Amino acid sequence: MSAFLLVISGWDVAPWERRFRAAAPGRDIRTWPDRVGDPADIGYAAAWLPPPGAFAPFKNLRAIFSLGAGVDALLADGSLPRVPVVRVVDPDLTRRMTEYVTLHVLLHHRRQRLYDDQQRRRVWREHDQPPAGAVNVGLMGLGVLGQDAAQVLLRLGFRVAGWSRMPRSLPGVETFHGAAGLDAFLARTEILVCLLPHTPATAGLINLALLRKLKRDGALGGAYLINAGRGKLQVDADILAALGEGALAGATLDVFPTEPLPGESPLWSHPGVTITPHNSAASVPEEVVAYIVNQVRRHEAGEPLDNVIDRQRGY
Repeated sequence: MSAFLLVISGWDVAPWERRFRAAAPGRDIRTWPDRVGDPADIGYAAAWLPPPGAFAPFKNLRAIFSLGAGVDALLADGSLPRVPVVRVVDPDLTRRMTEYVTLHVLLHHRRQRLYDDQQRRRVWREHDQPPAGAVNVGLMGLGVLGQDAAQVLLRLGFRVAGWSRMPRSLPGVETFHGAAGLDAFLARTEILVCLLPHTPATAGLINLALLRKLKRDGALGGAYLINAGRGKLQVDADILAALGEGALAGATLDVFPTEPLPGESPLWSHPGVTITPHNSAASVPEEVVAYIVNQVRRHEAGEPLDNVIDRQRGY
C-alpha cells in the first residue's frame, strides 16, 4: 500500500494528519517536510500552498489532491510531476459558496450598506426597492459552484445569466460563452458574480475596461461586483478607479491578489466595498478528507479519479 503524504503550508498540519489517520486506518500517513521518509514510498499526496519543487523527489507519485477548490498554486510549480491533479468537489463547499453569493447579491439588491449607514446616523428613511425580477445578475463561471448559485438566484426571482469559456446550457439561465459572448453578457449584467478559476487567460480579467461594460442603467441604478473566485483575477486599483468614476456602485471582495489584504490598501476604508477574508467557501476538513480517502481507495481498485483538472485549461 502506497504511503500518503501531506504537503501543507500556512495551516497546522497536525489536525489534518489526525483526520487522515482516522479516515484511513492502516494507511502510512507522512508529513512534509520533516517526516517524509523514503520518497519512493509516496504514492499519493494532498497539498495546500506547496512550495515550488516540493513534489519533485517523488518518482512513484500517482496523484495529487488539492485540499481546497483552487489548484493554481499547484500548477504554478514548473517541476510538478505529470500525474493527475484532483480538485475538491464537496457538496458542503458548494452550499457555502451559494450562501455567500446569495447573501451578497441580496446585500446589494436590498441596499443593505445604505441602511447600515443610516442606522449609524440614526436616520429613518425607506428607499424604493426594485423586485428581484427586474434585476440582472450575471455569473462568470458555470461550473459546479456557478450552477448551484444560479439555481438559488433563479428561485429568488432574479434574471440570471452565465458566462463560461465553453458553451453551457442551464435551464432558466441565459448563457454566453467565449470572447465573442463576453461583451453582450456584461452589457446585460447589473450584479457581476465572479467564480472563475485563476489561469493565464483569467489573470487580471476584472479590470477597468471590463467593469465599464457593466449595465449601469438597470433597476438598481448602478453596477456591482462580487468576486469570490480567485484574487489574481482582479486588479485592485482598477476596482477603486471604477468605484471612483461610477462604473461600479459597490463591490464585495472575498479574494485579493495579495492575501492577507495589506493594511494600507484603500479598499479597507472605501464606503462602497465589503471585504471578507477569503471565507466564502471554506472547506470542511472532515468532508474533504473523506472525499480524498474514498478517491484513493477507488483508484487503487482500478477505477478512474473524479474531478481531475485539465492542465491546459488550468481547472
